[in-house]
Amino acid sequence: MTTTDYIEKIRTLQKENRALFLAHNYQILPIQKIADQVGDSLELSRLAARTDQPVILFCGVKFMAETAKVLAPDKTVLLPRLDAGCPMADMITVSDLQRLKEKYPRAAVVTYVNSSIEIKAMSDVCCTSANAVSVVRNIENKRIIFIPDRNLGRYVQSQVPEKKIVLFEAYCYVHNRIKKSDLQRIKNRYPEAEVLVHPEVKPELTRMADHVLSTGQMLKHVRKSGRQVFIVGTEEGLLDRMRMEHPDKVFLSPHLPRICSNMKRTTLEDVYRALREKRYRITIDPDTARKARTALDRMIKYT
Repeated sequence: MTTTDYIEKIRTLQKENRALFLAHNYQILPIQKIADQVGDSLELSRLAARTDQPVILFCGVKFMAETAKVLAPDKTVLLPRLDAGCPMADMITVSDLQRLKEKYPRAAVVTYVNSSIEIKAMSDVCCTSANAVSVVRNIENKRIIFIPDRNLGRYVQSQVPEKKIVLFEAYCYVHNRIKKSDLQRIKNRYPEAEVLVHPEVKPELTRMADHVLSTGQMLKHVRKSGRQVFIVGTEEGLLDRMRMEHPDKVFLSPHLPRICSNMKRTTLEDVYRALREKRYRITIDPDTARKARTALDRMIKYT
């Protein structure tokens, strides 16, 4: 089938299934263009919880669809590609976290939402890249076990020096590959550009940036900014969206476009088959879901 054929059939199946079509900012552009809503993982999960539609088609990676299922337990949540995982989320295991909790029994466990549902269930509170600083600053504990992203944890530590943060050596391979030399080279070429980086990049890059922002914060900033040229240190899918929404502005990667292969696995054919065959359904053990929901709900308290 052609792209047009897939889009027509997806639209028809959406209506038949009363499905809400959600896509993460890092998805391929053809999927972003036809989704009902494009955004970051927590923004989309909250939409899933509020919708009246019984089926949620989530184009992202597995932990995102799991979070949507936790927040919308009565909905059918479909993930078009079961092999769309998150390498960083897979870097920490239940036994890893258990050892940290035993070593630091008085520490609070703050878990980035880019983690498995089992890890969330063992946590005191979750956070996003947008609210991690606020969560850590406002939580009562003086010592924090921050998992899994070491770069985000280091950024939070720089903003909340009064807390002692225990890090775990996990990272996003996409953001971690951006080098200081890459950013410096393009800054030299475009001195007028405003530099936006995601807090998952290495600390030396956050220190060079004009703003350290989550994907959602980057989009809001670009909409309001009077600047015309931006260097954006994150996955290329977000730059695709920025270029689509702001054709009069210039968006540059620090070096070669940074691609998350897991995010890019989902195709229009996968979306079509997911709706046609009701695949792949996300199921979570009720006790695990309850504990993870508690950690997610607490995030609001500390934000």
